[in-house]
Amino acid sequence: MELDPVRLTVSPVRRFPQLLAGLVLYGASMAMMTRAGLGLDPWDVLADGLTRHTGWTFGTAVAVASVFVLLLWIPLRQRPGIGTVLNVVVISVVVDLVRAVLPQQEALGWRIPLLVGGVVLNGLATAAYVGTRLGPGPRDGLMTGLSARTGLSVRLARTLIEVTVVAVGWLLGGSVGLGTVLYAFSIGPLTQAFLPLVAWRYRAVRN
Repeated sequence: MELDPVRLTVSPVRRFPQLLAGLVLYGASMAMMTRAGLGLDPWDVLADGLTRHTGWTFGTAVAVASVFVLLLWIPLRQRPGIGTVLNVVVISVVVDLVRAVLPQQEALGWRIPLLVGGVVLNGLATAAYVGTRLGPGPRDGLMTGLSARTGLSVRLARTLIEVTVVAVGWLLGGSVGLGTVLYAFSIGPLTQAFLPLVAWRYRAVRN
């Protein structure tokens, strides 16, 4: 008998709990970074800027930005999955819920651990929901779609997108600081380190 590689046959239903857990943790990590008050990741800088001009909750600003990004998928011919839709809904709700019970921190001795913990948790959460392969998040799809349609490398496409987002968010008054820099340099390595632990993989079966 020979071992033939086959696509992962596990039902999406079995991956669904991991998807939800990853998205919940992602929303919680965002709330932690916002309450640390030391700077946000690029997309949250934009969301923070929007809240300052609209009166929206942070979660609402995240949802509106995500829907706008999904509209940009249309000319890029990207296809959403169940994970894409839940990414918008779950993260937006959870970030507001956690912010409601987690107060803004004033002491630096609490703000730094909250920031670092939020960044690390964000890396784990990203790996968890991406690893289910049930659809990319809105921002991930924009990055890969732009890369595919323009010929830019994924790294360059992501850099251009996030520099633009940070610039717009900063002009709107969004929080840029130590957390922004820390996130930019650490989220890639963190996600890569966690991904092998949580990703659903191909497997081989005997005929």
